[in-house]
Amino acid sequence: MAKACLITGGARGIGRAAAVRAAQAGWDVAIGYRERADAAAAAVAEVERRGRRAVAVRGDVAVEADVVAMFESAERALGALSGLVNSAGISFPARVEALGAGDLTRMMAVNVVGLMIACREAAKRMSTARGGKGGTIVNLSSMAATIGGRARNSAYAASKGAVDVFTAGFAREVAAEGIRVNVVRPGMTDTEMIGALREAGPQRDAAAAAIPMRRFGTADEVAAAIVWLLSDEAAFVTGAHLNVGGGGFHVGAPAG
Repeated sequence: MAKACLITGGARGIGRAAAVRAAQAGWDVAIGYRERADAAAAAVAEVERRGRRAVAVRGDVAVEADVVAMFESAERALGALSGLVNSAGISFPARVEALGAGDLTRMMAVNVVGLMIACREAAKRMSTARGGKGGTIVNLSSMAATIGGRARNSAYAASKGAVDVFTAGFAREVAAEGIRVNVVRPGMTDTEMIGALREAGPQRDAAAAAIPMRRFGTADEVAAAIVWLLSDEAAFVTGAHLNVGGGGFHVGAPAG
């Protein structure tokens, strides 16, 4: 039987890798995106090349009505959803004294409030107490949440800490209703989000040296963990925090 999932932030980076991995595992995929229609279309094509259905659904996860519309569009195209991956996220690297209220509000709206609203919409549809057939949710946090982040990322780390705590509580709320909810915490991963650290040089070398495995992760490595948690192989796993960070990192590592 076909399974369908929605992946927010699915057009690029970890979200896109998760979409491809999910397709390989038999999922039809709704690719959530905000701006990059070209990237979303390319992600849809990648899923379809693997024999699964896909649709791009546009929306800003910081806007409640957009989140609801993304779910509705995904359901119209793919049928009932049994999976959600909350991959959309943003960061404004800066020391605390340089952060403006606007940036902080936007980051919390995307990383925390939008994620919670997406979880709400998923639970409404998946909960066996509401007539649903159950499902699974994977929230993307960060290894930054474990120690407060690298330099200039304490606010971002705080937003991901909120994701960790929310997931633990939400997982208990819906466990008896056929819904599993887990967190994947990537470490330094080689995607657009790390900015200048993608370029070879001393700064990248120093950041990699601060990771016990002495390298950055790949989007596909994180995606593998996400899709495992979506799968029936993780049927008794809920409320878990799965670190995919090469062993963590040292507090003094350079900022991205």
